[in-house]
Amino acid sequence: MKPTSLLCAAALTLAAGTALAHGDFKCDVPKAEWRPQMELKRQLLADGWKNVRQVKTENGCYEVYGFDERGKRAEVFFNPKTFERISEVKRPS
Repeated sequence: MKPTSLLCAAALTLAAGTALAHGDFKCDVPKAEWRPQMELKRQLLADGWKNVRQVKTENGCYEVYGFDERGKRAEVFFNPKTFERISEVKRPS
């Protein structure tokens, strides 16, 4: 296999893994029971996260982008009612 083909195959594999990670779960919490995104951000920073860049909604969960307590880039999904960690997208180091 040519190096270019190998790189393309590797990139597609990584992209497929990320897509699967987003679809493997769902938070089934009524919208009326969701706690505010800002409250989650404050809690994460109090727990040692270095930075919380963005909090958005995905599959009924809060999806957080930032840098965790180890200073590593993180993409983590949380239950919007309990703030329980549901899933984390693993990135290559």
